[in-house]
Amino acid sequence: MEIKLKFFGAAKNVTGSCYFLEANGVRLLVDCGLYQERDLKSRNWADFPVPADTIDAVLLTHAHLDHCGRLPKLVKEGFRGTVFATAATAEIANIIMLDSAHIQEEDIKHKLMRHERSGKTSPFPYEPLYTMEDAQKVNGLFNKVRYNTKVAIGAGITAEFREAGHVFGSSSIRLEVEQGGETRSIIFSGDVGRWDLPIMRDPFQFEHADYVLIESTYGDRTHGEVADIPGELERIINETHKAGGNVVIPSFALERTQELLYHLNNLLKEDRIPHLMAFVDSPMAVKITEVFKKHEELFDEETMEHVRAGDQPCDFPGLTMSRTVDQSKSINHIKGTAIIIAGSGMCTGGRIKHHLKNNIDRPESTILFVGYQAVGTLGRIILDKPETVRIFGEEHPVLARIERISGFSAHADQNELYRWISSLQQAPRKVFVTHGEESAAAAFKDFLSEKTGWNCVVPEYEQEVVLD
Repeated sequence: MEIKLKFFGAAKNVTGSCYFLEANGVRLLVDCGLYQERDLKSRNWADFPVPADTIDAVLLTHAHLDHCGRLPKLVKEGFRGTVFATAATAEIANIIMLDSAHIQEEDIKHKLMRHERSGKTSPFPYEPLYTMEDAQKVNGLFNKVRYNTKVAIGAGITAEFREAGHVFGSSSIRLEVEQGGETRSIIFSGDVGRWDLPIMRDPFQFEHADYVLIESTYGDRTHGEVADIPGELERIINETHKAGGNVVIPSFALERTQELLYHLNNLLKEDRIPHLMAFVDSPMAVKITEVFKKHEELFDEETMEHVRAGDQPCDFPGLTMSRTVDQSKSINHIKGTAIIIAGSGMCTGGRIKHHLKNNIDRPESTILFVGYQAVGTLGRIILDKPETVRIFGEEHPVLARIERISGFSAHADQNELYRWISSLQQAPRKVFVTHGEESAAAAFKDFLSEKTGWNCVVPEYEQEVVLD
């Protein structure tokens, strides 16, 4: 029995998820994500460590950019295999990859103009990592799989996708590899969600595995309670309304935006916040919300009760879905308080940067973070409350209130990660702790080792291990 496993991303860092597995002459990737940390972005431009045209399949856990965002580059380099994913993941990933390509094309145009004016040069090529045409080609490679059903991937290899509870359509994947009459099972956690989140079903818990790759984004801490979110949201909106400013919320287009709308809808129905104008200023989030409505079978029971009662959980009076650039620009002319939800969630691109530029120096406005901010991203820089911040090449004083609601996280915290993996009925041969900043991964490895006595390790980037 010999299975080769290599860590091509999310090893001692959070983004760029990509794991390579080779067995029985089959080569596959689990996830193919974009690097978003500023210090690691150069990895996006490097050739894949193995030739793209030798990879037979990609198994996609979910549609976040740090898990699917390099698929168009893989195709550009020659990949012609199959991408296995749930239907919702495939549909949302297509939206996200096209949006990513569009943003890259536009950012390159603006950066080139700025650099020509200032005489600067860039460490990266003056071209997008991939184009919208490259992203569109990925869509034709998807094989949409059902939850809880074994799928043949190649010779002696099957995969089973199970609910991860993280974002709509997300999965944890169990691979089974058969060689010489023996079988080994490997679980790839993807991003593990939380219990009792709005809209989402709870994470599935596995009972058996020989090897586990488990994420550790929040492996060194615990979250605020989900039950505290409405109260915190109510306080921040009411205080900002009293001050006369805007509530600007950088939000991931997938899951976080829909969860925000769910809570705002409930607060408005209970008259706990004023009936303000609210905007989802993200064409991608608008499209993804339509996918939610299409796949109601993935809602949890509480959300289905709302739907059966005729209440759309992601809509309410006063909500405007801003699709065009002109609609986005018009938000800046509104007098009084507005709630502005815009992407990207880590402020690395998109329309949120324009709203930050227009509000970061206003003491009456609030910048509200409701998601993880990776080291080196603009969101993390603002969250650390510097005196000034650079946006579109210009320095701006940070005078707005900076708030954060931690209970919103779609990632399991330390205790929830332990809850997820502790369903295993016997010790796995080894646990690989991935997808966390180095300190978080190390902390969770120590925590899990002490709790269970299992063999837990934090792999290095591009490390190869043999699973026997």
